[in-house]
Amino acid sequence: MARASFLPAPLPAITAPASVVTTTERAEAAAAVAPAPSDAEGASWPDESVESAFLAEARDRGEPIARARAQEDIADETDAKALPPLSELVNRIPAEVREALEDLFRARFVTVKRVPKRALKS
Repeated sequence: MARASFLPAPLPAITAPASVVTTTERAEAAAAVAPAPSDAEGASWPDESVESAFLAEARDRGEPIARARAQEDIADETDAKALPPLSELVNRIPAEVREALEDLFRARFVTVKRVPKRALKS
């Protein structure tokens, strides 16, 4: 008596359409456009044409393009007033609160940074 086979049939080979560019092809194209710098030369920035081609390709794919930072953002981060030392700021926190932070979260204060105004709620 013949037994039925419950093995699945092999899947057909899937091929990409000719219009799809593979990652390997992109890497080869990038290598052809801009050869990798040698160790003696060091890394160099892409020139204007490579940068504009990259941005145009990213736009075509629908990727968001980050805007350049506005002057007000830069000015906000570089206020003339100096930041206080870390120890002074830590001493402003009550001792009980510091101990609770240490016990619950293992929180350690390591640096003082200025937060831009746009990051704060209005």
